[in-house]
Amino acid sequence: MIELGGNIKLAGFNDIEPMKLIVVKKMVGTYAKKISDNLSEFQELSLHLKPIHDNPDKDDNIKCELQAKLIIDGKPFNSEITDYNLFFAIDKVLARLMEEVRK
Repeated sequence: MIELGGNIKLAGFNDIEPMKLIVVKKMVGTYAKKISDNLSEFQELSLHLKPIHDNPDKDDNIKCELQAKLIIDGKPFNSEITDYNLFFAIDKVLARLMEEVRK
């Protein structure tokens, strides 16, 4: 598990290429900053990456499942997405969490 700051956790990201991991950390950090700027009760953001190996011949096209959990003032918000593009999945799953919090 990778921890960013004290309230951001990334699970399943240990096997990601170092250059991709830098982009992942920046994306997640940017969303966490937006959330904490708007909500003072922000407690934790966690992402769990699970690769789904339905195309083992092409490393770039491995489908992944991404589960996100956001805890605001003790209340959990969850979102999940499955996609071939990790960056698109991160953006989409975190955008969904932000929509849930605004409701």
